[in-house]
Amino acid sequence: MQPIIGIVADDLTGGMETAAMLVALGVDCGFVTKPALVPQLAGSLAIVVAQKTRVVPAAEAVAKSQDAARQLLAIGARRLFFKYCATFDSTDDGNIGPVADSLLALTRATHTGFCPSSGDLARSVFQGHLFVGAQLVSESPKRFDPLTPMTDPNLPRVLQRQSKLAVGLFPHDMVRAEPAGQRAYLDRLVAQGVRHIIMDAIYPEDLDAIAALTVDWPLMTGNAPIMRHYPPLWRDRGWLDDAPPKRPIPAVEGPGVVLAGSCAERTLEQLAVFEQARPVHRIDIASVGSVEAAVGAALDWAGPHLDSGPVSIATSANPEQVNAAQARFGRQGAAAFAEAILGRLAVELRKRGVRRFVVAGGETSGTVVEQLGIDRLRISAYKGPGIARATTEEGETVALSLKSGKLGPPDMLLPTLESMRHPEH
Repeated sequence: MQPIIGIVADDLTGGMETAAMLVALGVDCGFVTKPALVPQLAGSLAIVVAQKTRVVPAAEAVAKSQDAARQLLAIGARRLFFKYCATFDSTDDGNIGPVADSLLALTRATHTGFCPSSGDLARSVFQGHLFVGAQLVSESPKRFDPLTPMTDPNLPRVLQRQSKLAVGLFPHDMVRAEPAGQRAYLDRLVAQGVRHIIMDAIYPEDLDAIAALTVDWPLMTGNAPIMRHYPPLWRDRGWLDDAPPKRPIPAVEGPGVVLAGSCAERTLEQLAVFEQARPVHRIDIASVGSVEAAVGAALDWAGPHLDSGPVSIATSANPEQVNAAQARFGRQGAAAFAEAILGRLAVELRKRGVRRFVVAGGETSGTVVEQLGIDRLRISAYKGPGIARATTEEGETVALSLKSGKLGPPDMLLPTLESMRHPEH
């Protein structure tokens, strides 16, 4: 059967969330981290290829994303979707713009849309400006992001700095206009040479309207929530039946660990709640001598605790600690050092019998999964922002929950680890 959609995700947490949303809506969705594995999923109606491309050099992000897209198109995917963060995490060099440019050329589409909005997360776009709740993104904690600080809320302006193609806006009054008015406005934008179109979206009904407008576009881009509005349209076209996919998630026993690399306020809050019940080992990367020293100390600490229940090991830090680490290693160097520690820890913990992992942070998740040698996952149904789980498809079963640092309720860590001990049908 021809896949309805192929999804190119710029990190593993967002890719997992997108797949989980589709599974919850009865769409059989495969998930891989290596484009070469796409042919193994040719029978799936949706396929996510999630790679760690958000903060790598733009040329590398383009090459990896094109590889994934070509594999998806080669097995007959009807259309592509480029998934990125609700807060449009990127720098003036990319990677959203360069990847979108390349995918537009690959699909030979005349234009594509950008819809990062998420009602679940109170992320909205109005008159092209990105809001986090009632704040412009430039006034929110995202302005302090250690890798992709968002200091400009004007998305057409942000995207234009990244892209060689003309950027325009599809304003809210057009999003809610009648289809004929929408098409006429869109035609005018394209006639003016606009290729990338930022979509205003505030309410769920806006996402309904955007999905209806873009359902047949060869390429669409955005955050995961817009994806939930496509399956009803696919059913109307007869591409999707009402029988849910039968991909049960098995129970996984064994010790459980939270590995946290995100420095988001929500992750710090979640660690504080976790620590009320179970111990947390915090690694201050600004003062650690080496990866080996940090890993050895963490393993020595974890050993006596694991038999009594889950533990957490974290490089997560507040803004002052982040500044100290970046002063020592540089912005990219500090992140790479923290990821190297947590990736090595994941491997060593697995050797010691750990089979349940919650990983906080998109970059951290990519490193952990890569270091564990995992390249294909079975995704469970979406339970809410940041809450989804998966198990490995091959070899000894390992359970994973890969969560964005910004997402999930404060008390999610322990319950998520516990849920892995029970099957999901």
